[in-house]
Amino acid sequence: MGGKGAMALGVLAGVLVGSLALLALVLALPSASVPASPSPSPSPAVDASASPLPSGSAAAVASPSGSATASPAVASPSAPPSESASDDGFDPTALFGIGKPAPALVLPLADGSGTVDLASLRGKPVWVNFMATWCPSCVDELPIMSGFATRYASMGLVVLAVDVQEDPATATAFARRLGVTFPVAVDADGSTITAWGALALPVHFWVDAAGIVRDGAVGQVGPDLMADALSRILPGVTVTP
Repeated sequence: MGGKGAMALGVLAGVLVGSLALLALVLALPSASVPASPSPSPSPAVDASASPLPSGSAAAVASPSGSATASPAVASPSAPPSESASDDGFDPTALFGIGKPAPALVLPLADGSGTVDLASLRGKPVWVNFMATWCPSCVDELPIMSGFATRYASMGLVVLAVDVQEDPATATAFARRLGVTFPVAVDADGSTITAWGALALPVHFWVDAAGIVRDGAVGQVGPDLMADALSRILPGVTVTP
């Protein structure tokens, strides 16, 4: 090969080597020049007070860190209780028939001295107590009731105990032992207490002079409650325990 041929071959080889070097440089450029993607900015917090939550629902509220937390559920307001019923649903008006005429009551007296008829007592306030000799609460209540019967007899008050489903001799002995000063009748078959709607013993009904039930109580009651109930059937009288 002549001198010119060798020179041409050297130039060609140099061009090839330069081209390869330039290609390698171009391939390396993207990884060095492309900047990294910026990290996403946190989501803005949501103002939960901006719109009211539906009753009984829960909404997701974004926190400043971008995580979501559940907001507490909004409870629906409870309905106001009935004016005639207590917080636990007990309705004395329905249970005792307050504001309504007292049911009929015609029973024999335990001592055999005659019969008591509530209708014949119209014009007088009457306190009716259904009881039994086996009832511990009745043992505590009857002496207190005797005190009220004695103190307010001049005001026309009539107190009547009704022994439920026991024989007259048992009821009479019980009343004498406790020093009961008012009449004791006997509801031998329980039909009268059923008619009055009494569910347990003892149970009390306070009936005014017009024959209307003005108050009632079930279970053992103390002198304070007794005095308060008596004031409802003794208008104008200051009743003290």
